[in-house]
Amino acid sequence: MDPEDPAGAVNPTRPQAFALLSEHTANPNLIKHALCVEAAMRGYARRMGGDEEAWAIAGLLHDFDYEKHPTLDEHPFVGAEILRRLEYPPEIVEAILGHSDHTGVTRTTDMARALYAVDELTGFIVACALIRPSKSLHDLEVESITKKFKDKAFCRAIDRDHLRAAARQIEVPMDEHVGNVLEALQGIAGELGLEG
Repeated sequence: MDPEDPAGAVNPTRPQAFALLSEHTANPNLIKHALCVEAAMRGYARRMGGDEEAWAIAGLLHDFDYEKHPTLDEHPFVGAEILRRLEYPPEIVEAILGHSDHTGVTRTTDMARALYAVDELTGFIVACALIRPSKSLHDLEVESITKKFKDKAFCRAIDRDHLRAAARQIEVPMDEHVGNVLEALQGIAGELGLEG
């Protein structure tokens, strides 16, 4: 991969990262989740002054090893090792390792904190769109999403306290955070099959 940066890490391109995702992931829902997190990370890179391509690649690849290595012992450690061998920038590897609490990796960069903040929320927002008669992200509103936070039976696996704590890490009020991620997902609604 070219070009190299002064630290010896490479700057992967989006096509290279997508090829890596596709090599390790066949499940279309996992690919859609990767696209969601990529879009949300692009949005936050613009808002927080980050490197948009690097942040997007971290989002795109955060779960690329999950299909083949779904256990807590392996994910995302196997993926991080693959990225190190490919000489991906350490900031991307660190962000991916920090996107899940079980790794014990501290989130020390804005990129890592943003990845942690958007990962689970993208899935929650997509689930909110899927239960609508329109099956569309375009007519989904922030208020509808935050109202679903109170419904404990809805998306039971997603911890609402985690979502709130993650938003606090990036110092964005929850409603604003939901709006930011929703806007990013609306931008790729066609790719997700959620245009209605």
